[in-house]
Amino acid sequence: MTLAAIAEAAGGRVAPGSDPGLSFASIATLADAGPSDISFLENRRYIPAFRASRAGACIVHPRLAERAPAGMALVLCDEPYRGYALVAAVLHPEPAAEAGVHASASVGPGCSIGEGASVAAGAVIGAGATLGPRASIGANSVIGPGVTIGADTRIGANATVSHAILGERVRVFPGVRIGQDGFGYALGPGGHVKVPQLGRVIIGDGVEIGANTTIDRGSVGDTVIGHGTVIDNLVQIAHNVRIGRGCVIVGQAGISGSTRLDDFVVVGGQVGIAGHLHLASGAQVAAKSGVHRDVPAGESVGGYPAVPIREFRRIAGAVRRLARRGGGAEGDNPEE
Repeated sequence: MTLAAIAEAAGGRVAPGSDPGLSFASIATLADAGPSDISFLENRRYIPAFRASRAGACIVHPRLAERAPAGMALVLCDEPYRGYALVAAVLHPEPAAEAGVHASASVGPGCSIGEGASVAAGAVIGAGATLGPRASIGANSVIGPGVTIGADTRIGANATVSHAILGERVRVFPGVRIGQDGFGYALGPGGHVKVPQLGRVIIGDGVEIGANTTIDRGSVGDTVIGHGTVIDNLVQIAHNVRIGRGCVIVGQAGISGSTRLDDFVVVGGQVGIAGHLHLASGAQVAAKSGVHRDVPAGESVGGYPAVPIREFRRIAGAVRRLARRGGGAEGDNPEE
């Protein structure tokens, strides 16, 4: 790509003095890049690496452009990391799946396979399922009867999708389980009675679901994932959870049944969220927190149990100061 094309893809502009006709072949880190590579600078802690870099060009915020080494071409961008992602997607596009149904795949009766769709080796498509145009089903994946998968949606290898409707441009990574029974039991001393799980999973457009994540079907209503939400690896989403648009859920988080996340909620890694709660729009939960109460719109919480983030920091600071002083109340023997 030429520097001018890179700037256009990144949503930036070529810096004064940089040649827009220069061409670059690949993306690389500041430390590893050479004259034919383009890199990026987002975090100020990497300014020394930026100044020492041999990259031919760099995507950088205008405020940091003056720190560039001599001879480096620059693309000025208000969001360099986002610009880098957009450029990398152009330079290194994801390979398209080969259209058609592999000879070893099994396709049930009444299925609808859209134009350009791909079904890889060993995949099983249940009766009456629908694959939209250019949908892709990875090797050894199982798509249950009646499932609908939208256009340009990609299902990775060894995934299972049942009792579900997936929108367009959804990305499901290998090993994901969508639409399995939720964990519902009527408990009692005479034995635990399993509650039938009768709902579905509804997944909006542009959702990404990381490897080995599980999303349970609803018990009576549906489990819902809103447009543009991104979910990391090894996440558990229980029955009847409703997640809004543009949420971010980081690895090993668990969301218990019937909890609702509104739009643009961020859940850090290894967070546990109890059931029947409401996290309002823009709420943020720090990593390793345990959430046992509703979280108001825009509030950040942390700790176990989770409290407003400033309170959590005061508590953590107080514990550190207590530890430095050598223990608990006067007269306590910390060695006992």
